[in-house]
Amino acid sequence: MEKDYREEFLRNITGSFDIEEPKTGHELRFLDRLNKTQGTVRINKKKSSWWKPLSIAASVVLAFGIFYSINSTNASLDQRVAKISPEVSNAQFHFASLIQEQIKELEAENSPETQKIVADTMEQLKSLEVDYNKLEGELLNGGNSKLILSAMITNFQIRIDLLNDVLDQIETIKNLKNYNDENFTI
Repeated sequence: MEKDYREEFLRNITGSFDIEEPKTGHELRFLDRLNKTQGTVRINKKKSSWWKPLSIAASVVLAFGIFYSINSTNASLDQRVAKISPEVSNAQFHFASLIQEQIKELEAENSPETQKIVADTMEQLKSLEVDYNKLEGELLNGGNSKLILSAMITNFQIRIDLLNDVLDQIETIKNLKNYNDENFTI
């Protein structure tokens, strides 16, 4: 019986719930009435709304500050090396462009006869690049700058010499192939 009563009650009140928002200032009017019945007097404090725009402005300033500090501290590795030694930055640009030109020449000479030597050379260049990156890290960590700078330049020179030697070997292979083809008769 009790269960039927609850279900009937719920069916009767369905749709009669007050879901409207109270009008603006409802809380203040309620407190005024409450204070009048209790005999107390409320001091009107005008709410100032200056804190909301101020908090938004502070948030924007804080976001810009964080963004600026992240970008200024994460200068690229090349920029940090350039700050330590501008000469290395110039040499790096010069050597890197020269090495890239030679790598393009090497890739252009890639053929079935030279494929293995080109692949081995590219692996050695990757290894030398890893060594160079380690040297950059040591330079940034405050190692002996003269010694490290010398090693960095030597690394570039080794790469250039390696590429020159391989290009010479490829030229020799091409010449031997042409010579053998000319002397071979059917």
